[in-house]
Amino acid sequence: MGKMKTAQKLPPIEQLRGRPLGRILIKMGVLSREKVHECLKIQSQRPGGIQIGQIFLELRLVDEGQLQMALAAQRGMEYVSLDGIDIPPDVVEKVPAQMAKTYHIVPIEYNKERNELSVALDNPDNFRATDDLNTLMGFKVTAKITDPDALEKALSKYYEAQDENITELIDEIQSDSFLVEFEGRNQSIDLDELKELSESNPVKKLLNLVLLQAIRDKSSDIHFEPFENEYKMRYRIDGVLYEMVPPPKYIAAALSSRIKVMANLDIAERRMPQDGRISLTVQGNPVDLRVSVLPTMYGESVVLRVLDRAQVTFDLAKLGLRRDDHELIRRLIRKPNGIIIVTGPTGCGKTTTLYAALSELNSIETKIITTEDPIEYDIDGLIQVQMKPDIGLVFARCLRHILRQDPDIILVGEIRDLETAEIAAQASLTGHVVFTTLHTTDAPSSIARLLDMGIEPFLITATLEAIVSQRLVRRICENCKTAFEPTEAQLMELQLTPDDVKDKKFYYGRGCDKCNSTGYRGRIGIFEIMVFNDEIRDLIMNQASTTVLRAAGQKNGMRLLRENGLAAIYDGITTIDEIVKETIVEEG
Repeated sequence: MGKMKTAQKLPPIEQLRGRPLGRILIKMGVLSREKVHECLKIQSQRPGGIQIGQIFLELRLVDEGQLQMALAAQRGMEYVSLDGIDIPPDVVEKVPAQMAKTYHIVPIEYNKERNELSVALDNPDNFRATDDLNTLMGFKVTAKITDPDALEKALSKYYEAQDENITELIDEIQSDSFLVEFEGRNQSIDLDELKELSESNPVKKLLNLVLLQAIRDKSSDIHFEPFENEYKMRYRIDGVLYEMVPPPKYIAAALSSRIKVMANLDIAERRMPQDGRISLTVQGNPVDLRVSVLPTMYGESVVLRVLDRAQVTFDLAKLGLRRDDHELIRRLIRKPNGIIIVTGPTGCGKTTTLYAALSELNSIETKIITTEDPIEYDIDGLIQVQMKPDIGLVFARCLRHILRQDPDIILVGEIRDLETAEIAAQASLTGHVVFTTLHTTDAPSSIARLLDMGIEPFLITATLEAIVSQRLVRRICENCKTAFEPTEAQLMELQLTPDDVKDKKFYYGRGCDKCNSTGYRGRIGIFEIMVFNDEIRDLIMNQASTTVLRAAGQKNGMRLLRENGLAAIYDGITTIDEIVKETIVEEG
């Protein structure tokens, strides 16, 4: 093949690193100086900043392999031809099949003394693959470039029949003599053994498969849980936990040690809780794993929260708000000052709603500062501050300093005490928009919660503009959505009669491959928005009960969570079960 001959003419990498692409191709003997100048002239006349390499390809002056070789040299990477190379099985085994396919890489050499793995990539921009391989497998990784066709052939040749599954990897662990030695030795493992356990190849492969599968299945949390006689691995998908094939209990210490190494935590510390973070790039998407390690009676419980930017939409239009509620929220967040509270239980999507509001307001004319504990997603254009309670950096203290930073909009992660609430109120009175969260069951009961904290009623009425309560319900899978007639018992759960719903349609998901036979795929928010008016403010000043405030809110146009839930059922978005589970009927 012509493009392989050019590999012999490649001068030393040191002479090519960082040089212009045309210059490298001249040094490789592929292009003449005149041709490069002609192409640069064409590039300058083309609108839209087309890359010079694209022009070389269009004019058929170079082929894909020669261009990749030159781009690799420009980045200081070697070119390797995979044609005629036989990769030893022990090198192939260093990278699990699923990982090789996900990251589009093939291992080609392994140096045991230096723990150095050489891998072939087909795209010089895929440098994150080498970082992730380093994090996930613990190798020192050297990347070399090859051409795409050769890489595809190598992936098929070495990994086609190897779609490993968790059951196979558990079988491999059970036949690993080193790991079996740790059966029944939970607390009596020294530091050297822990290090060796964290480097065990079967353990690395199992953990990587679990992580990649969880991210692919759009799971929000991955749980590793030790019990007296077993060790469980579970995923949370759309708010529901599903159990995976359990591995043998004696690899508990090995798995938690491996996760700690990846998150840069202390593997010797097994008595205190630890928190960390692992950053990966899976199929081009940045994914953060927030790690929490908790010592329990039977070993360390580890939970990884998956923060996948590709799966989260910070767009108000896609949260599930009904059209009039969407317009109302857009008007509220554009007020010149005031406090907007989003409330609901843990995991109901409060942070996503607030980020969606901030994303809509995020412009060059607006200074937005957030105080969060922890920062879940890094968003361009926002100044985000991580709380550190252990050194005294708490919401109240941080908020005081933020006001000196000339912000327009402030996000306070959560109002937990009187001091934070009072400073938030002062910020609102001095012309700032303040977004924050509370943990209450619905919008009207948030007033009682603030009064219980000790906030003066006049401060609440002077600063609060609206309270948004929300829940997340599972969305019916579009692929297996089926209409059905609900029974009287099901309607009774919603406190409805057959007459109430005679023109309405009801749906459920039968279960299919696309939704893992659950009948649900994804989640959507249901909302209750209480906007403050003079009547509600007067009632708060007169210390009216939550029931009276709720009635005033409804009179002012507030739809309760249950009402919005029923609308979502009638629209064929969710099921009776989901709304019964997430909402209650208010008495009186």
